[in-house]
Amino acid sequence: MSLPQDLEKGILAEEEHEQEHEQEHEIGTKTESTAYQSDNSRNPSPKNDGSANASIADRDSNLEAVKTMDEGHIDDLERQKTTTESIKVGPSSHRAHPNSDSNDKTSTNSKSSSGSRLARIAHRSHTPRAKLPPRPIPVSNLANGIVGWESQTDPEMPLNFPETKKWMLTGLLASITFISPLASSMFAPGVTFADKEFHNSSLILSSFTVSIFVLGYVVGPLILAPLSEMYGRRYVLTGGNIIFCVWQIGCALAPSLSTLIGFRFMAGLGGSGCLTIGAGMIADLFHADRRGLATSLFSLGPLFGPVIGPIAGGFVAQRIGWRWVFWILFIAGTIITIGIECLNVETNPRLLIKRKVARLSKELNRSDLRSVYDPSNSAHHSNASVLANAMIRPLKMLIFSPIVFILSLYMAVVYGLLYLLFTTITTVFTDKYHWAPELGGLAYIGLGFGFFLGLVVVARISDVTVVRMTKANNGIFEPEMRLPACIFFACFIPISFFWYGWSIQAGVHWIVPIIGLIPFGFGMMGIFIPIQTYVIDSFPSFAASGIAALTVSRSLFGAFLPLAGPAMYAKLGYGWGNSVLGFIALALIPAPMIIYKFGGRVRKRFPVKL
Repeated sequence: MSLPQDLEKGILAEEEHEQEHEQEHEIGTKTESTAYQSDNSRNPSPKNDGSANASIADRDSNLEAVKTMDEGHIDDLERQKTTTESIKVGPSSHRAHPNSDSNDKTSTNSKSSSGSRLARIAHRSHTPRAKLPPRPIPVSNLANGIVGWESQTDPEMPLNFPETKKWMLTGLLASITFISPLASSMFAPGVTFADKEFHNSSLILSSFTVSIFVLGYVVGPLILAPLSEMYGRRYVLTGGNIIFCVWQIGCALAPSLSTLIGFRFMAGLGGSGCLTIGAGMIADLFHADRRGLATSLFSLGPLFGPVIGPIAGGFVAQRIGWRWVFWILFIAGTIITIGIECLNVETNPRLLIKRKVARLSKELNRSDLRSVYDPSNSAHHSNASVLANAMIRPLKMLIFSPIVFILSLYMAVVYGLLYLLFTTITTVFTDKYHWAPELGGLAYIGLGFGFFLGLVVVARISDVTVVRMTKANNGIFEPEMRLPACIFFACFIPISFFWYGWSIQAGVHWIVPIIGLIPFGFGMMGIFIPIQTYVIDSFPSFAASGIAALTVSRSLFGAFLPLAGPAMYAKLGYGWGNSVLGFIALALIPAPMIIYKFGGRVRKRFPVKL
């Protein structure tokens, strides 16, 4: 990427002041904590009009920050200089240091050519691994009737939970997000046995029996994600898990193929809860410089589950019957659900403060108290209207946010291609290479190994890259800093299709097409994690709805695109059939590049009222 000439001239001067900026970061962090603690008195007594006005200004600043976050403008909140000028929450904190001409100039360059600048920053940033200063949280001001957090270090705030507690909750999420996607593909090797029992000869109906589970992922997020933002993560997550487990019993006892399809849909609806609510919990628990690693762990399930499912399902269906696939899913899901309910805690900060308002209103006998997250001029709405607005929030993101739409479309196509592979790999290796049905699932090992390699690389570079780029960017965090890796990984998807397809067409040794699936798994992991983290960073208050928007679109493709697989391969063969998919993946590589270069400007030009 080309480098603007004015930025080239300022690089040397910027590097000379690097130590000075680091000192300002440390001073800003310490001063920030002191400043907020001074505002945290439960019964402040203003001595003059000046101090009263200051309290009101602090209140308005807090509310402006929350309002800005609600509208999806997280860049206006998190793009703060980590200097002594960026202590307060609010629009004033977004400006560069008033005495630094070079900072003003750099800020201007960032707006005019963000892509080139971020690329240069990533190239020249060699600072040691460090953490970004934490984003300030809104605190209480009872003199003005505002209930927030007690201080910047309030232990009740999920962002301040002990690290062990955060990772325990993330581990619980990872466990259930493994079981749910596992169920999406574990039945695939057992379809042939179910077809024989129910006398089905339709290949499309057989494929739909597998992919209908993913169609439940389309409906579920539109219901469960908004509910978690209104009524909390914990109980909605548990409710979704229970729905998932109960309908596994129905699948195991299904008397017909049509009944099995209906029960699979209901199980998918409940199983979608962990995929979307989990993203909201990660936004609740982790600052921006830790979300990449947390999202990597959280993403293990959605990617590894569908790969391991056919391997295990093949042996289960062959040895003890296809119905036992669902009994095993029921047992495993129930055990994990009980564990989550026993160990999980509420992490939604809005709900926690809402409960605090109710408690303090009763204790202090004050009816004027309200949450710091509620705008002062907001009208009262009925629960029905609030719920209706929450239900359409993911769709509003898809329709009115160009960045969410483009990334959702790109992710949906790649995800659809993944599930197309899932529904054809077993057939390819049992028919073409004459593998036994229980061994057909072993062909997914190539994908799994690619996922593992991608996970290791993404987990290692994601947060480190963001910290380095933010520091080199004068302490200004850009959500687009998540996407450079995505561009690199996207190039591996088309390579895999050409390799896999033509090696099968040529009839070479079976290990060659399995190795050809490794680049797909590697690239898929590098696309999936950065895009999810980008959406979480861009909409932290409504991360569950943001991920729901991604889940809805990709699940539609995952449910219906595989239906075209058998007919396409029958007409074009494995070589040209997979080449068509490879050309599609190749054409979509510019999608993350476009968001990386223009995403910041697009988010400002097309704000979403949430």
